[in-house]
Amino acid sequence: MALEFTDANFQEKVLSSDKLSVVDCWAEWCGPCRAIGPVIDDLSKEYEGRVNVGKVNVDHNPEISINYGITSIPAILFFKGGKIVDKLVGAQPKANFVKKIEQHM
Repeated sequence: MALEFTDANFQEKVLSSDKLSVVDCWAEWCGPCRAIGPVIDDLSKEYEGRVNVGKVNVDHNPEISINYGITSIPAILFFKGGKIVDKLVGAQPKANFVKKIEQHM
């Protein structure tokens, strides 16, 4: 199961992590967000222990959306060393996520 990132734990779990973090910015009302949910869960299992894969509900965690300019969801942010190293916007096939993860690991 994917991790749950929040405004409260984002610094600790994403920005301060020495691992690549994949952050799915989503909302319950967003159809494309729900469509990629199972893909995010699969990635969290496949890369467990090597990559932090999680989700942040933008409706419940507005600070993250504001800080990173999230205007369209789903938006998947890739963090390494406390900085965004890549980004995907919109529903994507799993292969696109795997390619970005492997590129930045």
